[in-house]
Amino acid sequence: MPSTRQSLRRTLAAAVTLLALTAATGCGTDAAAGGKQTTELRYQGSVGQVTLPELAADLGYLGDVKLKWIGNVTGGPADIQAAATGQTEFGGAFNGAIIKLQAAKAPITAVVAYYGSDAQTFQGYYVLEDSPIRGPRDLIGKKVGMNTLGAHAEAVLKTWLVRGGLTPAEIAKVELVALPPVNTEQSLRQKQIDLAVLGGVIRDKAVATGGIRTVFTDYELLGAFSGGSYVFRNDFITRNPQTVRTFTTGVGKAIEWARTQPRETVVARLESIIAKRGRNEDPSLVKYWKSTGVAGKGGVISDREFATWIDWLAQSGELKGEKPKPGDLYTNKYNEFAAGGGGA
Repeated sequence: MPSTRQSLRRTLAAAVTLLALTAATGCGTDAAAGGKQTTELRYQGSVGQVTLPELAADLGYLGDVKLKWIGNVTGGPADIQAAATGQTEFGGAFNGAIIKLQAAKAPITAVVAYYGSDAQTFQGYYVLEDSPIRGPRDLIGKKVGMNTLGAHAEAVLKTWLVRGGLTPAEIAKVELVALPPVNTEQSLRQKQIDLAVLGGVIRDKAVATGGIRTVFTDYELLGAFSGGSYVFRNDFITRNPQTVRTFTTGVGKAIEWARTQPRETVVARLESIIAKRGRNEDPSLVKYWKSTGVAGKGGVISDREFATWIDWLAQSGELKGEKPKPGDLYTNKYNEFAAGGGGA
């Protein structure tokens, strides 16, 4: 684990350095350069899944703002680092990862929630049916597979372990393994790991296959909450406020469209998007879609969704000095749902 932590710190440091170089050179295609706001947003997608911005674009909610896919990403921290360093215009991650990147002096701001946990959609912690693992102490000396370290899955797991009475020394004996989401289930079934963190449609597919058992879920532990947000660089927001407003409110509209439509309608739309974009993907995952899990209407962010993880990071020693205030990390200014608008 120490080497993983050191690697993460080096990555954060590199991200901040590259961000400084990016800011120094400026961005010649935005409003500051020629009075016209950027309307093409580079982003990273997810294999076999449809992101909310992709759904919003397909539904016509982004107006003249266009998305440019530049590749796929498996973890939120890497996605928001790409946004912070100017490789993409926006990225999405667990709110705790956003807090850590901002604490490393990256000038980014969260603008809209995009995933969360509720009774239908959540992150579950699964073992094989015959596994002896049932409680926190059973994980000491065991391997846990998750999509990325230092983000949602790790934060929830360690919150569960702390509540289960484990000491820091005992928690350090739980080995965390980063795995691509599409490979995590297979690693569990092949007994390469002892517990797998599975979420969304990947989880639903694994459960439908059978042979695994739930140990706990983040919804059981914390209740309904939005877990992650999309961020933009602060300089991009300043130069392109209308673009950010169109994007943010468009994503909010997509959230509400998915919340109010019959499940079969949403699944059919997601399948059609995958078929049209031609990325040579397996579309079978989206048939398990149930909900976005987003708590606030239209993705409106609340203080609680950052305060929970600020406290956890401070208690675990991840944050040094004065704790940031939730309101300094996000804004609902560009989300029309925050003012009661945003209707489709």
